[in-house]
Amino acid sequence: MDKEKKSIERIKMASEMSLHHYGKPLVCTYSGGKDSDVMLELFKRSGIPFEVHNSHTTADTPQTVNHIRETFRLLELGGITCEIQMPTYKGERTSMWKLIPEKLMPPTQLVRYCCQILKENGVRNRYIATGVRWEESVKRKTRGEFEKIGKTRNDAEKFSTVMLLEDNISKRRMTELCMQKNSMVVNPIIDWTYTDIWEYIHSEKIKVCDLYNCGYDRVGCVGCPMAGKKRYREFADFPKYKKLYLHAFDRMLKERDRRGKESNWKNAEEVFDWWMGNDDIPGQMFLDEICGDEN
Repeated sequence: MDKEKKSIERIKMASEMSLHHYGKPLVCTYSGGKDSDVMLELFKRSGIPFEVHNSHTTADTPQTVNHIRETFRLLELGGITCEIQMPTYKGERTSMWKLIPEKLMPPTQLVRYCCQILKENGVRNRYIATGVRWEESVKRKTRGEFEKIGKTRNDAEKFSTVMLLEDNISKRRMTELCMQKNSMVVNPIIDWTYTDIWEYIHSEKIKVCDLYNCGYDRVGCVGCPMAGKKRYREFADFPKYKKLYLHAFDRMLKERDRRGKESNWKNAEEVFDWWMGNDDIPGQMFLDEICGDEN
């Protein structure tokens, strides 16, 4: 079975489980990136009923936002329910620029509060599909085709076994209750490679975000620490986002001072240089403050 057929089978199985256990269609999460566009095409070809959800990060490029809106416009014309959800934190609307002063530090590769709040709190108590792929990181290689999102790591591991419709009644009754209280996840393209993704896009003539035609190989938040040195080009192409980060860093330093928190940074520019990886700039990550803070 080729990867397209295998992925569609995963989608169909998850759809059947979603309708049976949740009484609602499977949700295709959509970021506007190439993996999301491939996954969306697979959903269309699967023939299942589905909805599409995007978590607005507030730090995406205008090209990404426009691509999401145009994609959703066409889907809605075809009768597919789409949702763009604005982020909230502690019951209030938030953004990347509000979170940085609240968290007292920039997001880093080790402390990615931005992903948790801006991207991963979107769809609750539903069966969702993501574009996670094993090739993207070592951490993702521990994930499977089907997962459960628990409140804690132990919860997730405790109910990691996937229940199929043909399982015995006693097992189904217990597992269905666990499923209904939490979100379940299917990762249809988890075993696809970077080459697989682009070959499928070209062969099936899938429209992707314009940034890919400008030499970008990723579409995500501008300034994401996971992008490494590629952030320099992002800030050169989107200078307004650098100003937004600098303004947020300035408010962060003022908030640190107000709370009596020590800091080695003198100004927002020093924070930015440290954040971009300039080892000549002193700074601290203050992990204890963040890890002890509630989400």
